[in-house]
Amino acid sequence: MKKNVKDIQLYIDGNFVDAANQEVFSNHNPFTNDKINDVASGGKGDIDQAVSAARKAFKGEWGQLKLKERLAYINKIADLIDEHIDEIAPLESYDTGLPISQTKKMVARAAHNFRFYAEMVNSRLVGEVYQVDDEFLNYTIHKPVGIAGLITPWNAPFMLETWKIAPALATGNTVVLKPAEWSPLTANRLAEIIDKAGLPDGVFNVVHGYGETAGASLVAHPDVELISFTGETTTGSEIMKNGADSLKQFSMELGGKSPIIVFDDADFERALDAATWGIFSFNGERCTANSRIYLHESIAESFTERLKERVQNITVGDPMDEKTQVGPLIHTNHYENVKGYLELAKEEGCEVFSGNIPEEVSQGNFVAPTILLGAQNHMRIVQEEIFGPVIAVMTFKNEEEVIDLANDVRYGLAGYVWTNDIKRGHRVAQAIDSGMLWVNSQNVRDLRTPFGGSKHSGIGREGGHYAFEFYTEIQIIHVALGDHHIPQFGK
Repeated sequence: MKKNVKDIQLYIDGNFVDAANQEVFSNHNPFTNDKINDVASGGKGDIDQAVSAARKAFKGEWGQLKLKERLAYINKIADLIDEHIDEIAPLESYDTGLPISQTKKMVARAAHNFRFYAEMVNSRLVGEVYQVDDEFLNYTIHKPVGIAGLITPWNAPFMLETWKIAPALATGNTVVLKPAEWSPLTANRLAEIIDKAGLPDGVFNVVHGYGETAGASLVAHPDVELISFTGETTTGSEIMKNGADSLKQFSMELGGKSPIIVFDDADFERALDAATWGIFSFNGERCTANSRIYLHESIAESFTERLKERVQNITVGDPMDEKTQVGPLIHTNHYENVKGYLELAKEEGCEVFSGNIPEEVSQGNFVAPTILLGAQNHMRIVQEEIFGPVIAVMTFKNEEEVIDLANDVRYGLAGYVWTNDIKRGHRVAQAIDSGMLWVNSQNVRDLRTPFGGSKHSGIGREGGHYAFEFYTEIQIIHVALGDHHIPQFGK
């Protein structure tokens, strides 16, 4: 594929341009660690240009469009994504190391994101009316906020970029996107698709670059009203500090260390399927991954043995191979970080049980699917987000104990409960401190529902009509229907 991948420019005001400082950075393939291409490294000057273009479009042609015309553009983007799925999915795998069987589904979901929000804006972006006898009529409207600064992650980048871009554009905002520097290929392809869709210049802009330069400049820019960020918790905290002076609105989807709780009456095989898929899909680089598993002590031994069998049978290899289930981690830095946690696990007293990495792919950033046995809640490998194909196994005696264990981390993004006692399922689900909880289910998303976390896992909710609370400003209009009493000061 390499011969088909060109160097990447920024996309500003409807044009593909070099960075103002002419700087570039190298992008590498995690499967071979060979260089893929050079990417323009944007900075403050490029962000200033992109924001200026976005403001001009917001006040001009884009802001003046009728709703029907704006949503036609949104649907056209979805159609163009569908036309290029067979091209975009391999590009995503090449860039990130995600298995091609998974990126195909993700790209299809990306098109659905645009169609979904076109429909949601048309049917659910509604106001309220309050009648006060025959004196007043008070009603609310939703208005686009302005310029949305979107900072997106490198795990499932194409899908997660569209998850933010679709509601931002559909509600009438303009966008400046700062993609993760480790996964620039499909962000560039999306810019080409949106350019082909013919949106007015400046509506959508992409500034590649580092978080410390392009990202920080976007966050600090006084003319950017919104920042939606998905990524690591510490970075999210820094972003909020840097954007505080300009009183931005923030939506933060941050780290996770999500528990999966398996009671002794659970459907054993389905719980095993869910636990395995939930941590080892997406190469374990998944914010909602069930990275902590709590097994009832009566089933712990048998469940762990079966989990070991699964780990040894997972197909690790070339992400472009349809049979591959786990590919390489996205970057050597991240690879070294995850490997460091496996060494830490040994130091903390865990047994580290890993699957197999074929010799022929050893040049890549591969971490085999791994189980940490003998883990305890106080350990760093249980408390901290590893973000790789690594699951810590623990046991519990009763419901009260496992609720305390599950909640004893700083994160609160997702959780999973497996039991055939439906009363207990509801009870435990509601007792877990997390933004999202699945009972007898593995991370099946419904786009109509809110997505986000509690505690250090995030602020705010996106998804469904909940995104409207972030991407629109609600205005209340008060209308007098008659001559109501007004105090006459100074008459």
